[in-house]
This record gives sequence, structure tokens and C-alpha cells, in this order.
Amino acid sequence: MARPDKAAAVAELTEDFRTANATVLTEYRGLTVTAMKQLRRALGADTKYSVVKNTLTKIAAKDAGVDISDDLLVGPSAVAFIKGDPINAAKSLRDFQKENPFLIIKGGIYEGKSVTPAELMELANLESREVLLAKLAGAMKASMAKAAATFDALRAKMESGAPVAPVAEAAPVVSEPSSNNAEAEVPAQAETTEVVAVTETVQETETPEVVAEVAAEATDAAETPAE
Repeated sequence: MARPDKAAAVAELTEDFRTANATVLTEYRGLTVTAMKQLRRALGADTKYSVVKNTLTKIAAKDAGVDISDDLLVGPSAVAFIKGDPINAAKSLRDFQKENPFLIIKGGIYEGKSVTPAELMELANLESREVLLAKLAGAMKASMAKAAATFDALRAKMESGAPVAPVAEAAPVVSEPSSNNAEAEVPAQAETTEVVAVTETVQETETPEVVAEVAAEATDAAETPAE
């Protein structure tokens, strides 16, 4: 490979290392061209799966600040630069390897740290971000529904057990004064004032039902003509 081509290849790999959320190094010896296409399709558009030269990959990783063990750069190498969800990509690699044993997962870089093939398989067994978000949304929806049901039950309970509105104070019946009974009306007005005073005094200490009863009795007494 000519020097300008090597420089361009290293620059591209360096950018891939810098922008990837995770990187998985594999050995593809024995895989057919068709199988490689199937693997790229399984990994999806968010993962770039490239056959690389080990020497250039080591230089690019160093330029990107990524530490890769020399043991991972032995034999025919292909690197999966994962720019989407690392868990989904790990699942795709695991499932593809089950059907194509020639694919060898040598290790990788996840969250800036080196990970072994076993650790990558553990990552593949985790639930993806989409599944976790769906479960979180479902849990939040259930909690909100439960809270709404609790509030509705509380409101219904309050409505059924709400205190009865106080009974209105009975108004004394006072007839219109006339020229014939003007003198007799004066005592009746005085008695009416006493009725209101008694009613207000009782209302301060008794329940609304008692207040109404006392007021009614006082009114009857006021309307009864004096002997």
C-alpha cells in the first residue's frame, strides 16, 4: 500500500475509533463473502464492519487514544465499529457466531476499557436500551394509573362522607303592623329579638340540628298570643 493510501487508511480508522461507542475485533478466516455480507446486514447501519490491516489498526488506535493489546491484532482481522447500541451489536455478533463458527470474537473496547469475549457475551445477554426504555415507560404508566385510581377512590370517599351543610336559621314570622294592633306589636318585636339572641347563643355551642329545633320552638312561642 502506498504511503498516501496508508495515511488515508490510518486517518479513517482513527476517526472510526474516536466516534465508536464500542469496538469489537474479530477474526473472519473461513467466512465466505456472502457470510460477511450477512454479518454486516445483521449488525445494521449503525455498525461499520471492516477488514483491516493489523499494523495500521494499531497505529490508528494509538492516535485515537485507544489501547489495544497486541494479542488482538494477530491473524486476519476485521473490526466492528459500533456507533449505535453496543448491546444490540453484541447480540448480533453472538447470534451470527452460533450459525457461523468461523467467526472468532477476539475481544474489544467498551466504555474505554478492554473487554474479553466472555464479557462481550455477557453484554449480549443484557436487555437493550429500547427494551429497558419500554419497560420503564410501562412501569411509569402503571404507576400513574395506580395513582389516578387512588385519587378517584379518595374523592369518592370524601363525596360519600362529606359533612351535611348546616341547617339554615329559622326566620321568625312577624306580621305587618297595622293601626289597630300597633300597641300589641311592640311586645312581639321584643320577643322576636329574644328569639334571635337565643338562637345565636345556642348556635355557638350546639349542632345545626339542635339550633333549628331551638329556633323553631322559640318562634312558636313568639307567635302564641300572650294571655
